[in-house]
Amino acid sequence: MLNVVIFGAPGSGKGTQSEFIEKKYGLVHLSTGDILRAEIAKGSEIGKIADGLISRGEFIPDDLMISILNGTIDKYPTSKGFIFDGFPRTVAQAEALDSMLKRRNIRVTLMLNIDVETNELVKRLLNRGKTSGRSDDNLKTIHQRIQVYETKTLPVIQFYDRQNKHHRIKGTGTMDEVFADICAAIDSVYPTKTNV
Repeated sequence: MLNVVIFGAPGSGKGTQSEFIEKKYGLVHLSTGDILRAEIAKGSEIGKIADGLISRGEFIPDDLMISILNGTIDKYPTSKGFIFDGFPRTVAQAEALDSMLKRRNIRVTLMLNIDVETNELVKRLLNRGKTSGRSDDNLKTIHQRIQVYETKTLPVIQFYDRQNKHHRIKGTGTMDEVFADICAAIDSVYPTKTNV
């Protein structure tokens, strides 16, 4: 089973590249952002908590996010594998993901770190805010999100480095160039005859 953690700062292109990976490799894309936005739209209790935190550029508490993801994985018992997009964002979440998968006799295959410079991230997110209407794509929240990312999530890279699963992907080329690098990384650790 192929399980991919896709990693990168807000605006690095994780969502777009996850869609490409999903289509090529037949994986289930688990975007914590999409899951939380669906809860917000439903007006659920989780959604209300998430809405307040996201609008301030803060993370959802680990225990809540882990619980949500644990339940979501169980909805796909016949999956060929998963793309974890937006999770893990802390070392505690990375450890929890390993435990979650171990209980199912599976593991993270590799972590793809889409690396984009801060100035480019800000530009992309401001442009996205103009077209998507997302309330968290404003300059103040963007800087807050990037700061939180740098302090809380960069240690996750070291976590996967220690497991020899970290693959740095240059995120400033065209979408096709970035995807080609992603495929090369995946195929180097998970070669299959169907990947053409």
